[in-house]
Amino acid sequence: MAILEKLEKASLREIMQVAFREHILVPAFNVAYLPMVAGIVEVLRECQTFALLEVSRPDITRFGAESFRAVKEEYDRFGDPKLTRLHQDHVPVIDEEGAMVDWRALIEEALQLGYHSVMIDGSRLSFAENVRVTKEVGEKAHKLGVCVEAELGAVLGHEAGPLPPYEELFASGKGFTSPEEAAQFVRETGVDWLSIAVGNIHGAISGVAKDAKKVEARLNIEHLQKIQSLTGIPLVLHGGSGIKKQYVLEAIRNGITKINVGTEIRQAYEQGWRESGTVLGAQKVLRQRLRELIQDYYGIQGSALRLAEKL
Repeated sequence: MAILEKLEKASLREIMQVAFREHILVPAFNVAYLPMVAGIVEVLRECQTFALLEVSRPDITRFGAESFRAVKEEYDRFGDPKLTRLHQDHVPVIDEEGAMVDWRALIEEALQLGYHSVMIDGSRLSFAENVRVTKEVGEKAHKLGVCVEAELGAVLGHEAGPLPPYEELFASGKGFTSPEEAAQFVRETGVDWLSIAVGNIHGAISGVAKDAKKVEARLNIEHLQKIQSLTGIPLVLHGGSGIKKQYVLEAIRNGITKINVGTEIRQAYEQGWRESGTVLGAQKVLRQRLRELIQDYYGIQGSALRLAEKL
């Protein structure tokens, strides 16, 4: 459709601002295995839905994404700029095991490869250090027209060892993003989007737990509203798989513009692989799960058309 050419010509920053203003969700689907790229784009085209494809360090080190370069090459083969952009997800300064990461090299790699957005995660640093690192990434990325996402608060789930009971975490507000700190952080860093913690958790990425059904999380909508009112930029939910639907829809109405979806679609792909032993079989199960998410769970079929109309 000609109208979708407006999305192709628009910058990702413009698209995300429209999505934020109009409360249109932009899901970000993690590529844990390279053949997922073609499967995801096929469903986005079928459903006329705009989404990000993204790849994180664990997708590469623990699953089958191979490298940031390999995902970019796959994206260049199958991506559709009328419906997608490519995001480098979750580059931590300190990883889930507490080890320092060469984050500058990873961010630089994505910038050189032509990723449309990057995410620097300094959430395990002090507030001041998180500001300093995020500002440094922003200064470099913005010169290239690349959007920057950062994280404030603690979205738990990737750490070694078992999590405390979820209800205990939720009731205590452990790791929740401070609205006042979020406002200061956005002001001082000029970050484009902010990943926050309001009850969402990551799916496990190691051991037996990586195959287990994810905890059904809730979101503290009142806390989210405070963050949204003080920051005024697109907010991001990491750990988007498994959150109860009513909370997700309410969150989208209150500033959540991007939701990362990894566990559900990775497990769907792996299920299809186990059942068929073929890439085609794995892609088939992946596509079915994506249709369910887009059409039934998020209700965003046709979102590309809605975004294009508002640009």
